[in-house]
Amino acid sequence: MRIALVIGSTVSTIKDEMLQGRKLLIVQPADTKGNAKGEAYVAVDTVSAGKGDLVLVTEYSSARYTGFTKNLPIDAVIVGVIDSLEEGGKYTYQKS
Repeated sequence: MRIALVIGSTVSTIKDEMLQGRKLLIVQPADTKGNAKGEAYVAVDTVSAGKGDLVLVTEYSSARYTGFTKNLPIDAVIVGVIDSLEEGGKYTYQKS
């Protein structure tokens, strides 16, 4: 899994029928302090995440192992919203 920051959403009126009704968010990889870094990409949201949330993203074939995404043509799925991160006994991120 990867840590990512939700930076936006997508609107796609024409898409594969298997993706109909699925919320697609734009995420950017993030460090353990919640700072975005790297290239943004689209992920299917299964947890009602929103812009500004730090999330857990599963990618590649593992993205198709949730009950919500089984057999879908996807490469990334948001599987959790992060409340806090702790490293070496210190909190590096706390959701506000």
